[in-house]
Amino acid sequence: MTTHARKWLKFRITTVAIVFVVLFIALVSRAFQLQILSGDALKARADRQHTRVLALQPERGLILDRDGKVLAASLMVDSVYADPSRIKDTHAVAAKLSRILDINRRSIQHKLQKYKHFCWISRKISPEQSKKIRTLKRDGIYFIKEPKRFYTNKGLASHLLGCVGIDSEGLEGLELKYDRYLKKAPRKVIWGKDARGQQFYLEGGPGKTGENSGYNLILTLDSRMQHIVESELHEAAEKTGADNGIAVVMDPKTGEILAMASTPGFNPTVFSKYSADVRRNRIITDCFDPGSIFKPFLVAAALEEGVVDEAEVFDCGSGSYRVGDRIIHEAQGKKYENLTTREILKYSSNIGSVQISEKLGKKQFSRYIEKFGFGSKTGIDLPGEVSGIVRRSGTWTDVDTATIAFGQGISVTAIQMISAMSALANNGVLIKPHVVRGIVDTSGRVIREFTPTRVRQVVSPMTAQRITSMLVDVVGDHDGTGKNANIIDVSVAGKTGTSQKFDFEKKRYSSRRVKASFLGFLPAEDPRMVILVVLDEPKTHRWGGRAAAPVFRKISEQILRRFDRDGGMLEYAADDETFEVAHVVAREAHVGDLEMNRSTMPDFRGLTMREVLKIARFIGLDVKIKGSGWAVSQKPAPGTVLGDHMFCKVIFNPGL
Repeated sequence: MTTHARKWLKFRITTVAIVFVVLFIALVSRAFQLQILSGDALKARADRQHTRVLALQPERGLILDRDGKVLAASLMVDSVYADPSRIKDTHAVAAKLSRILDINRRSIQHKLQKYKHFCWISRKISPEQSKKIRTLKRDGIYFIKEPKRFYTNKGLASHLLGCVGIDSEGLEGLELKYDRYLKKAPRKVIWGKDARGQQFYLEGGPGKTGENSGYNLILTLDSRMQHIVESELHEAAEKTGADNGIAVVMDPKTGEILAMASTPGFNPTVFSKYSADVRRNRIITDCFDPGSIFKPFLVAAALEEGVVDEAEVFDCGSGSYRVGDRIIHEAQGKKYENLTTREILKYSSNIGSVQISEKLGKKQFSRYIEKFGFGSKTGIDLPGEVSGIVRRSGTWTDVDTATIAFGQGISVTAIQMISAMSALANNGVLIKPHVVRGIVDTSGRVIREFTPTRVRQVVSPMTAQRITSMLVDVVGDHDGTGKNANIIDVSVAGKTGTSQKFDFEKKRYSSRRVKASFLGFLPAEDPRMVILVVLDEPKTHRWGGRAAAPVFRKISEQILRRFDRDGGMLEYAADDETFEVAHVVAREAHVGDLEMNRSTMPDFRGLTMREVLKIARFIGLDVKIKGSGWAVSQKPAPGTVLGDHMFCKVIFNPGL
């Protein structure tokens, strides 16, 4: 081999070696980049291509009344989704699903054509729909469990509770206000495909450590009272032809809302079927001129300032009284000559009230209006509360002062009215209203407790007692305007009201469209509950004394009968000021309590059917159930020693 040939061969070998080394280094570098530098990113990309992750909301916390009866709970139901890549005939599948789910066929087919591997078909469907879809046995159609919110008694206290959206987020009412407590951390569902293309699932667990594991609300509400109030309010609205109505029951000593109702009602389980107007909680969102139920606060202010006394006589001018360029008249064409301060409230004299406001003066009148809480939010723990409209006294004309004296020209909310009357019933002390007693976790541990909040001393106890005495005459005397609210053997203090509604088209108060109301408390000597009833535009019995006062009486009488049978009139409502969570914690925790005592029969009374069955399964008890609603009786009795053959018959009743 020549020298030239040897050099050429050596050059070729060297070149190949260099190329090999370069390629080796490149491969090693690439492998290092893929496996080390980009490993996590590529793995994540592969996971995205071969698996899907879906965050699903678990069951929301329970909402219970003050006695632990469930008002709102979540149950797991089927949601149906599709993997379009596994569906051959999307047209046929869409047609079948459309008929079962009552959904437009084209919208289903559009989803099946638009998405490759996942699309929702319908969320939280009924068991009947789920069963029909399963019988189709179609590839690419799958089910997954999601929580659906249900409300007892077809929506008892619906305006107070509110409603929940498709993704378990609170939209209105308490569900919205306390969403961060009721809403648990989401759970993750991961699914992919195996070698045969079949889907498999993995539970990814809850969200980040430390996130809300779910809390339950214990309300001040009494579901038995709520049922009474809703029933009577609905009957009154139908009887009088009122467009709508509201009623509230409040404990004046604690500020606890015992019942809160609006009519027409709605079922929050299917809230989307109702308009926003129907779902609105008018008690906190709507303003109105209060009319004569505002007069007690005027008289209380005048007594407190010492500008009048109960026996002072006013000349009421035989039914007409001039203020500036306006003539003030009595309601219903009444004509009074001389009336005392006490009689002005008893007969609800507009002219007498105007003269009291003149003696009190604009500034002082305005100051007490503010002290009673009008013109500002009460701070009740519900979303959407408005403050009403109270103009500054510096802008008042003499006519303004006169009309505000009998409740026109001032805009208030129902929650403001009942809070202000509660101050008179509570020795002049204004208490902040609230609807939640406490928040507990699933083991019964108290997370937050809400106790009575004193706002201010509005008037002295003596003034409050003097006004109470006058309001007892309004109801108790045979010629008082509130005589239709009278209850045998129970002293009632109250005031009627009939306020004209402002006609914005004609820019004046309407003579036909009115709100009829009654606001009072009982028993007058030791008030345990304040009740407000307002009927909007009743077509018959337009006056508060005839339309609203009887509703007040019926509600009161039923509550008194109900709770007298239970051992004392409303003792728990006023005296049980300590939040005792032991017997009203989440029912899930009740199961755990039985671990230490499986030898005796548990107390099922007051529980739902689902709760009874869960406890029975836990302790190995055979149960026979009859009826629906809440457990009202059982045999054997609670505490009975359990033998070898454990059996219990439990009777349920949907009533109170």
